[in-house]
Amino acid sequence: MGRYMIRRILQFIPVLLGATFLIFASVFSLAGDPIRALSGDRPVPQSVVDQLRDEFNLNDPLLVQYGKYMGVIAQDDSGEREGLLTGDFGTTFRGRPVSEIMKDKLPVSIRLGLSAFVIEAIIGVIAGVLAALRKDGFIDTLVKVSTVAVISIPIFVLALYAQYGFAVNLGLLPVAGIQAGWQSYVMPAFVLASVSLAYVSRLTRTSVIENLRADYVRTAKSKGMNNRRVVGIHTLRNSMIPVLTYLGIDLGALLSGAIITETVFNLPGIGREVFNAVKSQDGAVVVGIVTFLILVYMAANLFVDFLYAVLDPRIRYE
Repeated sequence: MGRYMIRRILQFIPVLLGATFLIFASVFSLAGDPIRALSGDRPVPQSVVDQLRDEFNLNDPLLVQYGKYMGVIAQDDSGEREGLLTGDFGTTFRGRPVSEIMKDKLPVSIRLGLSAFVIEAIIGVIAGVLAALRKDGFIDTLVKVSTVAVISIPIFVLALYAQYGFAVNLGLLPVAGIQAGWQSYVMPAFVLASVSLAYVSRLTRTSVIENLRADYVRTAKSKGMNNRRVVGIHTLRNSMIPVLTYLGIDLGALLSGAIITETVFNLPGIGREVFNAVKSQDGAVVVGIVTFLILVYMAANLFVDFLYAVLDPRIRYE
């Protein structure tokens, strides 16, 4: 187990390097001059533009820029190295460290993401299990139809319907913002969790139905074990392995913030910050935050690997 986890962590190194380079190259190869975008419509002397481009290493070749961002190449003639390897996620074109922005914005995204994760995990699994146990019945049909409908509707449309129904018409929840405390996260969390909840329900249903047909279930029933124990002890434990895989990956996605959800509900999280950075062509913010999100994804996948052996003792890591 220990050797396997060490190998997994070592495998993350080329993944991190490849992913960060692709993001870095994609962002800084886009058309447009971020220095000109920073000044807006105001005329800026070319000498100032050249100075700023040199200060932010924009005149260097792409590989040199990436090396400086990672911290493997010195920033200037002093030999000082500051970059991702030293815990520095970069600096915006306005001079603010990206780590400061994440410190301010991340708590909002974490609260939203964890709330959505709990919703999708609990409701999704329960709905999937009930649909599987009542296969082709009313509950099963209701789950299949409703999940297809949710998956088919764009997330921003669901958000607008939720705002109109629960905030404007009924007045139960705030329309947007975080001024109302925990109530501000209820509607965005359900909207953010809706599509993932549908997938979890369908995945749980399929997995439970497949395991109910397995030989070990028939053996347990033939020994006189009641249906509740068969489902609760044997079937669910084995059925949760593919569901756990999906939830582990989705946890990283939810914690990373949701650009559309945070923008529609006016939540000051990192998803909305990335959206604003793209509009203002501040590539340092985009690269820094996305790099952090890649690390979150990797940690979530590693955590799922740890849980595999807990759910199924037959799994051994050699």
